[in-house]
Parts: sequence; C-alpha cells; structure tokens
Amino acid sequence: MNINWYPGHMKKTKELIRDNLRLVDVVLELLDARIPISSKNPDIDGIIGNKPKVIILNKSDLCDPKILRQWIDYFAMQGTEAIPINSISGEGMNNLIDAVKNSAKDKIEAMRNKGRKIRPIRVMIVGIPNVGKSSLINKLAGKKTAKTGNKPGVTKGKQWIRLRKDLELFDTPGILWPKIQDENVGLNLGFTGAIKDEILDRDELCVKLIEKISFKYPDNLKERYKIDKLDEDPVINMESIGKKRGCMRSGGIIDYSKVSRIVLDEFRKGILGRITLEEPGDL
Repeated sequence: MNINWYPGHMKKTKELIRDNLRLVDVVLELLDARIPISSKNPDIDGIIGNKPKVIILNKSDLCDPKILRQWIDYFAMQGTEAIPINSISGEGMNNLIDAVKNSAKDKIEAMRNKGRKIRPIRVMIVGIPNVGKSSLINKLAGKKTAKTGNKPGVTKGKQWIRLRKDLELFDTPGILWPKIQDENVGLNLGFTGAIKDEILDRDELCVKLIEKISFKYPDNLKERYKIDKLDEDPVINMESIGKKRGCMRSGGIIDYSKVSRIVLDEFRKGILGRITLEEPGDL
C-alpha cells in the first residue's frame, strides 16, 4: 500500500520547524503509543539534530501496558526519555513537565551563570497528524487554547502558546513524510486515523486490521463480537462480525462498509481493548 498524501502545508511545516528550531530549548516528539514505529516521522531526527528531545507516548490508555513498558525501556536505551500520557484525562502530565525541565536544565543553568533573567522554557511539539497534539496543549495549558478535531490536519498555522509561567510552546501542524512505501506503516497509520479515511479503501483496511488483531489479540475480537472461533481468513471473520452486529442488506448480503465503520471506530476508541500493534522486537 503506497500512500501519497502530502498536502502543501506539510512541506511548509518542515521549513517552519527548521526556521524556528533555534528559538526552542527542547523538542517534544509526540507518538501514538499503539504504533510508536509507524507514528514516528523518519524526517524528524534529521531536522532537529542534537536539540534536546523528549518522546511522548500518547494514548497510553489505549495500548497494551506490558508492551508500553518495553517501549519506554527501548527509548531509554537510545538515550531518550519517553513519557506515557493520556492527553484527554491528563494522566502523565506532571511526569512530562519534569522531563522537560530536566532536558532544559543545562540551558537554564547557562543563563543563570551569565546573570541573565531566567525566562520560561521554550518547547516545540512535533508529530504526525491526529496523534493528539491539540488535546495535549489544551491539557497542559488548563484551558482550550488549540483547535482540536478527530480528523488529521486540523492545526494548520504556527503559534506560540504560554502554557504556564515557566513554559512556552511553539506549536506546529502535524506532518507526514512525502511517500509512505512500507505497507505495514501505511496500514498502521490508517488503522489509527492518522491518514484520512477518504483516501483509503476502508473495507480493505478493516480486513487488514481484523487479520492483525486476530493474530495478536484474538480474544479481544472473540469477546467483543461474540465469536466462538476465528477463521484463518479475515474476510470470513469480518462477515461473522457483520452477522453478529446485524450489518445485513436485503437478501442476506453483508454490509461490509457498515462492518468497517464499526470495527475501525471501536478499535480507535479502545472499545476493542488495550491493543498495541508494534513491539520493539519488530525493529
């Protein structure tokens, strides 16, 4: 599945990051805890270079807690602190603030040694679309500051936001890379809604998701949709879900589009259970 979805504002966002990187002390890279590999833009590390960075694993309430621990340990071995958060409930925010302060301590200490007035720490937040940046900003600020939405590409412009007395944020729009050639990456981004549903075949996407969950978390599917036994063919499992949920057209024909909407929606909301689609071992 080769995906070419690179709106013009994404190219401008890369330039925006490069042009303003010198103004910030710490970069916050926001990833989806269910797909830390696929939600990591491979261009970002090259752009930010040696700038201090904290990785944020958002939607940690939707992922497998055992594998989440593995990811935290993995990034620690790479020399980067990874903080799991839930940008909706606010869980993990205090840990995130502590990590930012720790990453900026050398810069603050240098300012103090020079006798300069200590200003707020300046951070830049980067990540792919629909991974929860706006919700995170609003939670940190304690008020509705950034526009939020459940579709990728809501945040289009640049903005400085005073989050608190000691923290300022330079926000950037979500950014993908020009061509997603790895099919597994493309599928994972589709499963989580990071790529607009309108440019994908939702029915095919649903079949692939059922196939993956059947392999990694079969009991989740069986319990949610009351299926006694899963078939090796994901299409048959999709049809079983359709029958159980009454997704039928006249003549006993399965309404595949309706099944796709149900399964994708319930996965994205965590109704299917806490599921992680990627493990460090996959690397």
